[in-house]
Amino acid sequence: MWIIVGLGNPGIAYRKSRHNAGFNAIDALSQALHIRVAKRGLSGIYGEGLVNGERVVLVKPQTYMNLSGDCVQRVLHFFKTPPEHLIVMYDDIDLPVGALRIRASGSAGTHNGMRSVVACVGSENFPRIRIGVGEAQRGELKDFVLGKPGKAALQTLDEVYQRAADAAQLIIDGRIGDAQARYNKKHEGL
Repeated sequence: MWIIVGLGNPGIAYRKSRHNAGFNAIDALSQALHIRVAKRGLSGIYGEGLVNGERVVLVKPQTYMNLSGDCVQRVLHFFKTPPEHLIVMYDDIDLPVGALRIRASGSAGTHNGMRSVVACVGSENFPRIRIGVGEAQRGELKDFVLGKPGKAALQTLDEVYQRAADAAQLIIDGRIGDAQARYNKKHEGL
């Protein structure tokens, strides 16, 4: 069984924000796997399905970004799933718009949503898919991540959400190395 969580903020005001990259990647994965994400509970919205005989749960926490770990912990406990079978997809300001970085484990870095997940789950040993949303050029970081990208960046992000969904499917299939080889590219020129 795999639990795949996309981090973001609930509500229409945040729908197209950079910080909702994880939610948008879950939407792309939901379409690719034909899993409807509509059940409410466990502090989130989730959907279940089978992928190549493997049970998969897609989750969008509804706790707001900085408390995402509360939902993730509840979901893992409810489905009796170890952290090693958790995949988290989220925005990353340290990567150019459209870049992906896939890791088998690691620290939360400066991302408050991931800090919450790591603290609540009590482990850093789970795969993650970081989605590049670009670096804030001026102003406050909060305004940047909660802001909406321009038209060109939005189109690039729509494409990267599909690639993130593909990477998640490779991880489900036990092929994280293939996902890393395919998507962890040098990011010059993006």
